Amino acid sequence: MKPLIKLINEAARLMDEIAIHPDYKLLVAKGYLPDLTLGDAQTALDYLRCEVEVNNDKSA
Repeated sequence: MKPLIKLINEAARLMDEIAIHPDYKLLVAKGYLPDLTLGDAQTALDYLRCEVEVNNDKSA
């Protein structure tokens, strides 16, 4: 099983790829406007990453 921090980083990288993908940009241009955005998801991952790093520092 992969460490959680590695999964978080992989997910963040994939969201970055989605954000610049032409198909995603086309959806946005056509009016795709979800209640939660990729930016919201990236922020959630940033908070999770910070929490994981803090907990790893405490256990070290």
